[in-house]
Amino acid sequence: MVDRAMTERATAGRALSPIALWGLLAAVAALLFAWRISTQWPTAPAGDIDLDRIILFYSTLPRAVVAVLAGAVLGLSGLLLQRVLRNPLAEPSTLGISSGAQLAMTAASVYAPFLMERSQGTVAFAGGTAAVLLVLSLTWRRGLEPVSVVLAGMMVALTASAISAALILANGDYLFSLFIWGGGSLVQQDWGPPIALSTRLAVGAGAALLLLRPLTILGLDDASARSLGIARHTSRFLVIALAVWMATTVVAEVGVIGFVGLAAPALATLSGARSLGQKLLAAPLIGAILLWLTDGLVQLAAGAGGERIPTGAGAALLGGPVLLWLLPTLRLLEWPNLGTSGTSPRKAGRFIILLLLLLTLVAAVVALIVGRGPAGWSVAGGEMLADLAAWRAPRIGVAAAAGAMLAVAGVVIQRITGNPLASPEVLGVGTGAGAGLTAVLMVSATAGLDWQLAGSVFGSLAVLIAMLTIAARAKFGSERLLLAGIAMSALCSAVITATIAMGNSQSYVLLRWLSGSTSQATGADAWVALACLMLLTLPLFLAARWLDILPLGEDTARGLGLPIAGGRLTLIVLAAILTALAAMFVGPLSFVGLIAPHLARPIGFARARLHLAGAVLVGALLMIVSDWLSRMVAFPYELPVGLFASLLGGPYLVHLLAKGVPRHG
Repeated sequence: MVDRAMTERATAGRALSPIALWGLLAAVAALLFAWRISTQWPTAPAGDIDLDRIILFYSTLPRAVVAVLAGAVLGLSGLLLQRVLRNPLAEPSTLGISSGAQLAMTAASVYAPFLMERSQGTVAFAGGTAAVLLVLSLTWRRGLEPVSVVLAGMMVALTASAISAALILANGDYLFSLFIWGGGSLVQQDWGPPIALSTRLAVGAGAALLLLRPLTILGLDDASARSLGIARHTSRFLVIALAVWMATTVVAEVGVIGFVGLAAPALATLSGARSLGQKLLAAPLIGAILLWLTDGLVQLAAGAGGERIPTGAGAALLGGPVLLWLLPTLRLLEWPNLGTSGTSPRKAGRFIILLLLLLTLVAAVVALIVGRGPAGWSVAGGEMLADLAAWRAPRIGVAAAAGAMLAVAGVVIQRITGNPLASPEVLGVGTGAGAGLTAVLMVSATAGLDWQLAGSVFGSLAVLIAMLTIAARAKFGSERLLLAGIAMSALCSAVITATIAMGNSQSYVLLRWLSGSTSQATGADAWVALACLMLLTLPLFLAARWLDILPLGEDTARGLGLPIAGGRLTLIVLAAILTALAAMFVGPLSFVGLIAPHLARPIGFARARLHLAGAVLVGALLMIVSDWLSRMVAFPYELPVGLFASLLGGPYLVHLLAKGVPRHG
């Protein structure tokens, strides 16, 4: 009995520790709020008009309430999504729900403003629902495997963000404030948003309690859920619809706030919440504390010029490290078993290489001479061609080189990880290059190409070093390496978003980079990009033996005398530099690094050297065509070049996720 009592007291002591920690964090948030109120407390008599009183009652107080309510709503929404999808990484941001809602609101603001006037929440819900349905459709036949869902969600989110950036660029100052708002700004002017969020939280919490039994059963495997007589698909879609409705309300009222929905349920579990009922209580409370504290720190960091960092960006700065910290605990995640093919891919000969080269050259010529102007379509020639070539040729060269670099990086990453869904975009070094570019531009807004290149490479390598440090304990395990890339992408994206929100000249440079445009490419850019491609790709052709052997496994590679750690490190560094350079020229979105290697394999390029050559030509061809389409489809406006690369290769990506592809090796 004594031992039992001591055990219970020790358990109670351990249970108090997380409660005390969260109580302390809540107290810090409350102190920051009290400090904010003290600086704005009304000084004029009660009957007089006082600006401080107006700011206090219609801005400061509603903002604090919104932070608490939005955090609670996101925490509950993330918990519901994680529960029904049985995926510890599911939340509104990773599933593309928030980005889809933001894109819908951006498009409605431009093309159907009357919809925004009637109901912003309905527009946001429609966009979020479309995004999550697309993610589920991509991964349904794979059984909603956790990493497949996250990868598909990231693809949808990046695509939606690129389209939003393109719309903002096309409409200039008219929508720039919408971008800042979309970054998750909690600035308030009345009590409307707190009322809307409190209603959603009350309805969501009540519905979750009513669905407690189905939620408990949905957390089990499908066989167990079926044996207990629950309508699995109907219940799952109802809960997903509830979670999307709550999350998109936050987007409609305050913009995109990422990772609170991811962190709150995970931290609730780590804090001792075991049953579903305990998590339903703990996750919203922790989400509320996290966002309230984050917003307090954002306001504390605001200088004399006012608040510059949206709270959503601050939440991402918090969420990235949380995801990195949670990686060791995510042991249930496995990469999708994409099956094996019953037949080996046929071998391609020189004829196929020459045919791909010819197609690439034809695409370049067409992009150079065929265009669209104020008078309609035309085929340039003579003096007109000479004039147009001065600005068309450089962007064709940059697009081709960037596509080839991304394709080569994709071949390397897929082969060394043995994961057919790996890509340089997923690795996170593209946004790392953007963070490095941001740092250079903040030092000097007129920095030259050499400094921009140096900053991009430094940013990508900094991200790579951080990821390799995390993945080293897992011996470069693919899941930790690439999940760390997702976390790093969130961190770097938060830095970029915070800089863009400043609204200065650097903001438009970064926004153009984010949208993936080659419109500013010069002849020097083209020659530098082609030179980098040649210098960095040649060593990979010489190291093709490494790429052939590494997919066979560590034991085989070690038996053949291959330096495992050094070989992998060298290859990943080269892939990171290639991705950084490509991202600096065409932005972070293209998925050419994911799609081009897969398009090359069925053609017959199985061995590493041929695989590299085929992927180079496929990647260059995809980006040349994408760049031409980005100029022609919405003339005189330009759309993101990476968007068209994704649309061209997207159907094949759908095929990969739905049908399965053989692993390399």
